[in-house]
Amino acid sequence: MRSVLIASGFSLIISILLTPLAIRAFRRQGLGQEIRDDGPESHLSKKGTPTMGGTVIVGATVGGYVAAHLFLGGRDNWGFTASGLMLIFLMVGMGTVGFLDDYLKIRHRRSLGLNKTAKLVGQLLVGVSFAVLAINFPNSDGVTPASTVVSYVRDIAPFALGSIAFVILAYLFIAGFSNAVNLTDGLDGLAAGSSAMVFASYVFISFWQFTHDCANELIDGCYTVRDPLDVTLVAAAGLGACLGFLWWNTSPARIFMGDTGSLALGGLLSGLAIVTRTELLLIVLGGLFVAVTLSVVIQVAFFRATRRRVFRMAPLHHHFELAGWTENTVIVRFWLVTAMAVAFGIGLFYADWLNIVGL
Repeated sequence: MRSVLIASGFSLIISILLTPLAIRAFRRQGLGQEIRDDGPESHLSKKGTPTMGGTVIVGATVGGYVAAHLFLGGRDNWGFTASGLMLIFLMVGMGTVGFLDDYLKIRHRRSLGLNKTAKLVGQLLVGVSFAVLAINFPNSDGVTPASTVVSYVRDIAPFALGSIAFVILAYLFIAGFSNAVNLTDGLDGLAAGSSAMVFASYVFISFWQFTHDCANELIDGCYTVRDPLDVTLVAAAGLGACLGFLWWNTSPARIFMGDTGSLALGGLLSGLAIVTRTELLLIVLGGLFVAVTLSVVIQVAFFRATRRRVFRMAPLHHHFELAGWTENTVIVRFWLVTAMAVAFGIGLFYADWLNIVGL
């Protein structure tokens, strides 16, 4: 448990202390946010706010994870694991794609960075690389970081996939969720606060799997996963990094995470779901991200079919802004929705365990 506190604590400290330094540095370099011309008029005042704050989130997450290992490095059977390093790779890789997108927005002074093809290619390279690596590197018990079986709270045996099908599905899952967080990052603190709650749920889930790991004791309800404690450290580091960044990102935001942060956070959340065998459960835990994405899909599809709109504006949070809600009201209520989704998802996870052990 001490290692989890070190990971979250160090990432929190790194994030909360480095973010104001990043704000000053980005201001000096003129790295300000460009605002959509077709967005809410109230957002035009945010133009020029420093962006690419996701670099701090990624750095703090990596720093917290490494710090936990350095402080407890003298223990037996304690070290970096394949699962932990792959999650860090996925976060850094997706963050790099987002960084390039943010950089091009600033360089060309427009709200669009990488074109859709370039962004998808970048996500393809990172997502496929992670998926291929994750079904390799078995431990002494033959357990790999990821399973080729579709999972909900644990693997669903009838939905076994081949390696190729798994890689394709994993890529779609990673790209989909990273873009979902990206779409949600439209209001001050909305994506950071919501992501922090989902990371907190994965701290609980992965630590519960660690204390009920089939590799340690074959008991009813145990989990066949690889490196659950190291996965907990990554989730805890991500939680601390988001909370530290949120200190400066709450309304009125002094810095935005940009695509650098949103793609990195979405990538890490999807990676955590894959290595903990809870892919479908993430749809519940991250219900807000799913709802925001669906609002865009519905809006586009309905408009193309009828030339009419379902929402005043998509994504969903802009619809409520134009309906008269203040920005802070939208943010807090959407945080509450995320909290309820996380509570419900953890309830489903725990209910499955109770059902198996017969309680």
